[in-house]
Amino acid sequence: MTTSPARVQPGSFLTLHYRLAGPAGDIINTFAEQPATLTLGAGELSPAVEQRLLGLEEGTRATFEIPAGEAFGERNPDMVQWVARKLLAQLGDPLETYAVGDVVQFPTPDGLGQYAGAVRQLGEDADGDGQPDAVLFDFNHPLAGQPVTFEVQLIGVL
Repeated sequence: MTTSPARVQPGSFLTLHYRLAGPAGDIINTFAEQPATLTLGAGELSPAVEQRLLGLEEGTRATFEIPAGEAFGERNPDMVQWVARKLLAQLGDPLETYAVGDVVQFPTPDGLGQYAGAVRQLGEDADGDGQPDAVLFDFNHPLAGQPVTFEVQLIGVL
């Protein structure tokens, strides 16, 4: 008696390799590293990406082209914000230096999680201490508003 391969369903525990890429290239690619493990529906992947996994059989390798804005939403200009140096010092290392392109982790208001912002611009150094008075962060997902290529190899489905 042969058993058919397990299929991905809501709540499945997955071991997989995956790659998420936008027009500028890969954002994440686990194919050259250890495979990732995650539980479908736990918020580790966007709902649009998880939707593509549902029904796939263990052992499947597939590539999906996800239309612009579907995987990580549209870019929201309100999520590009100046953060005062004083607040940055309270949230992290007061001696931290920032450069355009850096990705900085911030604690969520409840202190239980984190979110990231990418440095887009450094403000003026009005007090002459060598540090900008504020830093412009983009809190949008790097692939927001862009078409996404999602490649997956399902190693295990529980």
